[in-house]
Amino acid sequence: MKTKLFNLLLLALLPFAALCAQEGKEHTFKVAKNMQVFNEIYNYLDLMYVDTLDADETVGTAISSMLRSLDPYTVYYPEEKTKDLKTMLTGRYVGIGSIIRYNQKLKRVVIDEPYANSPAAEAGLQKGDIILSIDDSTMTNKDVSYVSSHLRGDAGTTFVLKIKRPATGKQMQMKITRRAIEMPAIPYYGLQADGIGYINLNSFTDNCAKDVRRAFVELKSKGMKGLVLDLRGNGGGSVSEAVSIVNMFVPKGITLVKTRGKLKRANNDYKTTQEPIDTVMPIVVLVNGETASASEITCGSLQDLDRGVVMGTRTYGKGVVQLPLDLSYNGQLKLTTGKYYIPSGRCIQAINYKHARGGYMEHIPDSLTHVFYTAKGREVRDGGGIKPDVEVKPDSLPNIVYYLTVNGLDSTEVLLDYETDYIAKHPKIAPAAEFALTDADYEAFKQRVVNSGFTYDPESEKALASLKKIVKFEGYYDDAKAAFDELEKKLKHNIAHDLDHNKKVIMQMIANDLAGVYYYQRGTIENGLKDDKQMKEACALIKDTERYNNILKAPAKAVAKKKNKK
Repeated sequence: MKTKLFNLLLLALLPFAALCAQEGKEHTFKVAKNMQVFNEIYNYLDLMYVDTLDADETVGTAISSMLRSLDPYTVYYPEEKTKDLKTMLTGRYVGIGSIIRYNQKLKRVVIDEPYANSPAAEAGLQKGDIILSIDDSTMTNKDVSYVSSHLRGDAGTTFVLKIKRPATGKQMQMKITRRAIEMPAIPYYGLQADGIGYINLNSFTDNCAKDVRRAFVELKSKGMKGLVLDLRGNGGGSVSEAVSIVNMFVPKGITLVKTRGKLKRANNDYKTTQEPIDTVMPIVVLVNGETASASEITCGSLQDLDRGVVMGTRTYGKGVVQLPLDLSYNGQLKLTTGKYYIPSGRCIQAINYKHARGGYMEHIPDSLTHVFYTAKGREVRDGGGIKPDVEVKPDSLPNIVYYLTVNGLDSTEVLLDYETDYIAKHPKIAPAAEFALTDADYEAFKQRVVNSGFTYDPESEKALASLKKIVKFEGYYDDAKAAFDELEKKLKHNIAHDLDHNKKVIMQMIANDLAGVYYYQRGTIENGLKDDKQMKEACALIKDTERYNNILKAPAKAVAKKKNKK
């Protein structure tokens, strides 16, 4: 009887095995066919195309197009760009240590933000300095990537930088020695009012967990009673660093992350391996739509284990992992190899990348996500990123601020001109946490903007113009013309009025910019905290012990279920 059942089962499986083998052969054939066709096409191009081909550019474009049909994280780095990948993974590069940007009005590249203790800062470079030449190479009509490539080089090499300082009109020349620059993973941490600690972690680069540990221990020694871990805008990085950071707050031996892909040998389980340094201190993790990857592993694990409250807005939703692979001729491939799953068992990938018919992507709707449970039985969901336990939206910026601040617009240079003049007139300012513009300062800025002829597109005017088109199309405009004319008068563009109406926000924005000039990244963050709506909510939650505990406690149905099991 057993033999007969076995034979029947074998017969049933044979068609499936044959189908799999057939599919495997068909796939292999398709790969070989398309590779052969590709080689033939390129050979014909190389032999007969009217112009001489640049093989690196032509084949490189083909490779990039192939990878773009997969997902945005699988990227090819030829030899000359592998340093970009290394910088991304380590946070280190060799150069002068400054952000540079293109000045639209001047059509030149300028210094935007030197890093603290960098060669750029030590040479005295300031925001707005115009880069004229590097050694004997003029930087006229050059883009940011060209200038950046000349500023970077081998550690220990020296070059002559020639700049023009707009506030004084003077040209200056200085010798600068390149050195290894490590962008700080923690640009600022400190103890705030009422004993609440704050750590801003902006990337998960090598050894950042050690930096977080040192900052936490120092803050705790100063009397910290609760921690705000700020992961807003943190695009992620190393999974192992994320695990090490969570391990600071949860017990040893917990599986935090499982990565699963096509190759079983490439799968990994990441467990906490050390005893924690604190398992009871209240923690609030601040997140937003740019919180991604390793940042989501960190906040998602703390949420799944009910160890901290996640606050802010829904995170990005990057639930896939990449592996850097070495290629021939010193190239590298950053390849998506699998998905990751956090303690509750969920994967928070927000987008499905479809590869049929040329490739497209779709966001996973909430209706198709699945329920998972935290350690205490709270409901959480997969797909769509990490949904915060407490949603707190930041204050929205008025439209005029966008036009004043976004790089690449002519109008942004009005702000830069004001700030460079302010810097020239003020050798020192108040400490970053206290610094603010005076009303007189703002009035001077306002007059500069008005006199410059600054314009922008108010959303109300655009909406009214769109409505007018619709009404004309539907034939109602003649009857409504008087109302439209009256409304147009009331919505008339008035820069001075808009600057007065948005005075508080714009003053905060300028003060934040200037604090960064005098105190670098640390100053920007510290100055911004005093007006940070989400930070204020996080501090209020930590001080409200009852509310904090209620958010993390087990729901009634989970408690009842445990009792029934007993």
